Amino acid sequence: MSAHQELIKTFYTAFQNLDYETMKACYHPDAYFRDEAFELNGIEPGAMWHMLCERADGMTIDFSVTEKNGQVTAHWEPKYNFSQTGRFVHNIIDAEFEFKDGKIIKHIDRFNFWRWSRQALGLPGLLLGWTPLLRKKVSQMAMGNLKAFMAKNY
Repeated sequence: MSAHQELIKTFYTAFQNLDYETMKACYHPDAYFRDEAFELNGIEPGAMWHMLCERADGMTIDFSVTEKNGQVTAHWEPKYNFSQTGRFVHNIIDAEFEFKDGKIIKHIDRFNFWRWSRQALGLPGLLLGWTPLLRKKVSQMAMGNLKAFMAKNY
């Protein structure tokens, strides 16, 4: 297993254990993270994982890490109760990584937002989860939650 694969395995194992300090330590200081709700830089990705670990409600995570032609990817499936609604979510996520100085410099998570929104939000997600309007609203709420969390904890 390459050092990069080992780093990603460490990252997701830490997430399974809600160990946000180890997760944060996996990122380069100039890291970039993007998914369907967040676009983050610097210390923000680590702060996001910190927030998510503290809010995890009965979460479990299964993951696998692969490397092909030097490109490390992960497939991970968190199962949790969404904190805003209490609804059960089983998300299916594919992640791509780039590295610098032995740390994650770029992390992109991709998942089906409509599938997620149907689970997390119920009827509004079913009816509007495919629209840019709901995606933007969820992103704004997520970023607002992160900014408030960072103001309190960082």
